Amino acid sequence: MNNNQDIKKVLLLGSGALKIGEAGEFDYSGSQALKAMKEEGITTVLINPNIATVQTSEGFADKIYFLPVTPYFVEKVIAKERPDGILLAFGGQTALNCGVALHEKGILEKYNVKVLGTPVQAIMDTEDRELFVKKLDEINVKTIKSEAASTVDEALEAARRLGFPVIVRAAYALGGLGSGFCDNEDELVALTEKALAFSPQVLVEKSLKGWKEVEYEVVRDRFDNCITVCNMENFDPLGIHTGESIVVAPSQTLSNEDYHYLRKLAIKIIRHVGIVGECNVQYAFDPQSMDYRVIEVNARLSRSSALASKATGYPLAFVAAKLGLGYGLFDLNNSVTKVTSAFFEPALDYIVCKIPRWDLGKFHGVRREIGSSMKSVGEVMAIGRTFEEVIQKSLRMIGQGMHGFTGNHDMNIDNIDKALATPTDKRIFVIAKAMQEGYSVDRIHELTKIDKWFLYRLSNIVNTSRELQEYDSLDRLPDQLLLQAKSQGFSDFQIARSIFKDAMNSDTVKASDTVRAHRISRGIVPVVKQIDTLAAEYPAQTNYLYLTYNGSTNDIEYLHDHRSIVVLGSGAYRIGSSVEFDWCSVNALMTVKKEGWRSVMINYNPETVSTDYDMCDRLYFDELTYERVMDILDLEQPRGTILSVGGQIPNNLAMRLDAAGVNIFGTTARSIDNAEDRNKFSAMLDRLGIDQPRWRELTSFDDINAFIDEVGFPVLVRPSYVLSGAAMNVCSNTEELHRFLKLAANVSKQHPVVVTEFIQNAKEIEMDAVAQNGEIKVYAISEHIEYAGVHSGDATIQFPPQKLYVETMRRIKKVSAQIAKALNISGPFNIQYLAKNNDIKVIECNLRASRSFPFVSKVLKINFIDLATRVMLGLPVEKPAKNAFDLDYVGIKASQFSFSRLQGADPVLGVDMSSTGEVGCIGDDTSEALLKAMLSVGLRLPKKGILMSTGSAKQKTAMLDAAHALHNHGYKIYATGGTFRFLNDNGIPAIRVYWPNEPEMKPQALELMHNHEIDMVVNIPKNLTPTELSNGYKIRRAAIDLNIPLLTNARLASAFIEAFTSRPLESIEIKSWEEY
Repeated sequence: MNNNQDIKKVLLLGSGALKIGEAGEFDYSGSQALKAMKEEGITTVLINPNIATVQTSEGFADKIYFLPVTPYFVEKVIAKERPDGILLAFGGQTALNCGVALHEKGILEKYNVKVLGTPVQAIMDTEDRELFVKKLDEINVKTIKSEAASTVDEALEAARRLGFPVIVRAAYALGGLGSGFCDNEDELVALTEKALAFSPQVLVEKSLKGWKEVEYEVVRDRFDNCITVCNMENFDPLGIHTGESIVVAPSQTLSNEDYHYLRKLAIKIIRHVGIVGECNVQYAFDPQSMDYRVIEVNARLSRSSALASKATGYPLAFVAAKLGLGYGLFDLNNSVTKVTSAFFEPALDYIVCKIPRWDLGKFHGVRREIGSSMKSVGEVMAIGRTFEEVIQKSLRMIGQGMHGFTGNHDMNIDNIDKALATPTDKRIFVIAKAMQEGYSVDRIHELTKIDKWFLYRLSNIVNTSRELQEYDSLDRLPDQLLLQAKSQGFSDFQIARSIFKDAMNSDTVKASDTVRAHRISRGIVPVVKQIDTLAAEYPAQTNYLYLTYNGSTNDIEYLHDHRSIVVLGSGAYRIGSSVEFDWCSVNALMTVKKEGWRSVMINYNPETVSTDYDMCDRLYFDELTYERVMDILDLEQPRGTILSVGGQIPNNLAMRLDAAGVNIFGTTARSIDNAEDRNKFSAMLDRLGIDQPRWRELTSFDDINAFIDEVGFPVLVRPSYVLSGAAMNVCSNTEELHRFLKLAANVSKQHPVVVTEFIQNAKEIEMDAVAQNGEIKVYAISEHIEYAGVHSGDATIQFPPQKLYVETMRRIKKVSAQIAKALNISGPFNIQYLAKNNDIKVIECNLRASRSFPFVSKVLKINFIDLATRVMLGLPVEKPAKNAFDLDYVGIKASQFSFSRLQGADPVLGVDMSSTGEVGCIGDDTSEALLKAMLSVGLRLPKKGILMSTGSAKQKTAMLDAAHALHNHGYKIYATGGTFRFLNDNGIPAIRVYWPNEPEMKPQALELMHNHEIDMVVNIPKNLTPTELSNGYKIRRAAIDLNIPLLTNARLASAFIEAFTSRPLESIEIKSWEEY
């Protein structure tokens, strides 16, 4: 029964594209909220332009609008749909800020829309720093005293009163955007100016670096019942954003007294603020003096609440949504135990560890230090029985080539003391190095301020490593030591490396397999444990599982009826693999279940819907390594395993699983290898007579120069072994080529370099398809707006294609059919093509679902993954009747970049992917869809002036129509040297501005930007030479730091300018997905 009888229709605001600080956790919380509403028989309307999410799929919301989550569009939807209530807590900061704006403008009142859950006043009390401090002062709770400033001078005065070091943060910002520590006045001025570009005020506060950071997740209903669901403790001391820290739950180093003291305080705070639903309270705590400060309270589901929910199995978002409708905690059942009510605090008999995943290597010039502003793009969570076990498991899960805390490649560190004192994305490995070099726990604690409890546990791992190294054969190794290593989270690989030493470099796979066989023969195998939220006091009914060596019995009885089908998930979100693959995994699970099989998921990413307790019949929250997948398959004995829906991680296991006799559903492992291995794939294309760009694998500079003489510059260079993280580069002259190769790799027989001819001004086209026994059943061809040279994950894609020759399409279908047949594909695949004047060339072929699968499925309204899963299950599949030519609308997929978080990175697009998320919008034509999409990824329409510097002569000509359109619509155009002359020659008036390397000339481009004269920057680099890049870099970086919309691609800039000059915002239709 719904306690709020007058609520029949509810609007939920999503969080838009995944960005740093606001990622997949909001897909998970929004999906749960929609399920909770559905159960109550309430009609739901969702606004979320992120087309790759699970919540924007059929069966979650009744109506979906792929529109920007901004007050303008949300008001339009409210006027059309007339909802009774609105949910603001499930779409991150984006939804919260939008909701507060709608409230302040009186729009919610005008349409009589009730905010469900936490009232807007309570949200403002927690978001606005001064109100927050005032509110907590009323009940004598200590907060970090900060002073608000809205100019640089005010900030300086505040800092002088507080005394350095201080921390500066922007109010109303997400994930600590625009915040940092300042030790002196110069640093303060630089940081404050940047922060004020994003926010009307900044807060200056005294720094408590080195205290512990502890968080509590608290739930309250409108009858004032409260429970704490989980408490967590950061491994790193205060000063590192909680999203950047290693976090353990429950806390390990607080005494019972400390724990209850902070718990009581958290409940006192949530009652006083008046939160209904869920919130998280963050503390700074000094265990010596038992002194504390409340850092902040989030009146919404946050990344920590997703973690708490996954750590305890308590369905936080679901419960919060129900409480928003007016239920009490005692009315609701806990969905995991199914017996107890939700009014029960979880008790844990295990420990959970979360580690962030950074991808800083993808960016040129980015700073590696981590601090109070988030830079990580994803996270992993490990479950086990000891801290040693979970820290090692989670270090493997991050997927950056590490095997655990020890047993990794040796790091060269010049100054260990300095590396310990400055937190970076690699500091945990510096601790391992220091311990091996004989640093004491006390010394490491002094330098890092990490609690000694954690450091002693880490030193246990190092000691076990040393003990293992004393043996040189498995026969001599005592079982007891082997078991000790396994229960401290050592992998077979780590044990092999300790025992076989250097001999193992010749064949690591064989060495790990030997250890595995030995341990199985000695009866040393993991047991399966179930997460039940009450530490086994009440029987739990769900199968939420993890494997551990710290236990003696399995919590599950296996029937071995061969009715299980295992789906491998996508692991940590990273650049290049994120929520799209979660959508694919969830859809595969749903089809498996619908066809009557037992669905089993393996994944370890707490931000996902696929790791939700009710998404499948059994969930193993564990590693996707060969070792652990085999452990699970040995227990589960499934009918088969699906590898092609979780992105690249499961795909990489194909050959080893196949060799171990695992039944892989769909395309065979040999075919996967034939497509992934460059030489084999290329030879196959030659046999079939299919064209490809010319390429060679070369081992010396002489060979490289000889090949370039044949194909000419520019070339794409891809080292096989990478030192600096720069994986690929386009080089347009000899000097660039030599500079890149010196930086990136030593070219040698062991480390060849792949050089490919780079075709300029070619279109890039994608073919996403599903085949059965080599015959294509359904396909989608989409085109990039940008020319080739922008990574397909960063490009703006339109589907159905609007500007392709019919002949080109025909050839693409023909070639794709040949490839599907040659590889005998069964299941999903994706092929990328280059097209120029009707000539097509194949770039690559992936025998798995690609990142555009959700986008094309939703635009076409044909679920590609459902079909692919049916193919893999061996069911007959009919070809659908409709195809892309029948659509009278267009979808545009645009990329979300998070450069504002990555201090120092150059926001220029290239062959390496750098976007963190995407949106997909639908419109009646390209312009309308593009406008919606670009506004969804945070561009704003300019009002006054536009700064243009448009690259080479060809690019200048390409931008000419756009410049005319801007001038005709009354925009002021500012242009740098060459562009200024070009515009004048073509009769377009512009104002000349000067580059940063001409400091004596006025007006300076940077000054105009600082003075807010310019509200859009079009900056297209001519080529990638140092001077060209550094000059433009200063302007591009300033645009990002001052939050001015920036476009760096001529084709995209032209399309966007053409769209907003030809279509006024008012003409955009507000139509739901169902109406197209």
